[in-house]
Amino acid sequence: MPLFAALLRGIAPSGTNMTNDKLRGVFEGLGFEDVASVVSSGNIVFRSSPVDAPDLEQRIEQALALELGISSRSLLRSYSELRALVDSDPFPGLTHQSTTYLTATFIKDPSAPDVVADQLDPGATVVRYDPAARAILAITDNSQPERARRFMLWLEASHGNGITTRSWLTVERIIKKLETVAKR
Repeated sequence: MPLFAALLRGIAPSGTNMTNDKLRGVFEGLGFEDVASVVSSGNIVFRSSPVDAPDLEQRIEQALALELGISSRSLLRSYSELRALVDSDPFPGLTHQSTTYLTATFIKDPSAPDVVADQLDPGATVVRYDPAARAILAITDNSQPERARRFMLWLEASHGNGITTRSWLTVERIIKKLETVAKR
């Protein structure tokens, strides 16, 4: 059975209905197997036999709204899509820290246009767009909060609310969790 990561938009650990156990419960209620969470910001890994990602995303979004009152966007990526993204080593030689905050912004719309790295300065350095993972890979300087904020505003203005951003460290943690689940 294929492995997926659901990257949920707008999940805050402080939200009463956004706890990992409640989120896992929704996924288990949908019949998914090997459900596990990764950190407390809306990252759920699971197995599912249906492999139509848009259908799974819609089912997850409807269940979250119905069961927990959460209107969250769900962006699915398969293990192989995320593994290829990490293996591409988009940030060679860089260390994730406040002045080089490495991010991957996942885009829901599969027809999203390629992002040209030098098209403008959105408040970050856009490294590249990975079409297979539908992710914008970027470096922000979080020691300059206004620049980082400008980048997030640019992302949403460019791609709407069908996006969610993860630090590169979180992407790597998701891969590790997927690999743990794959060994079961």
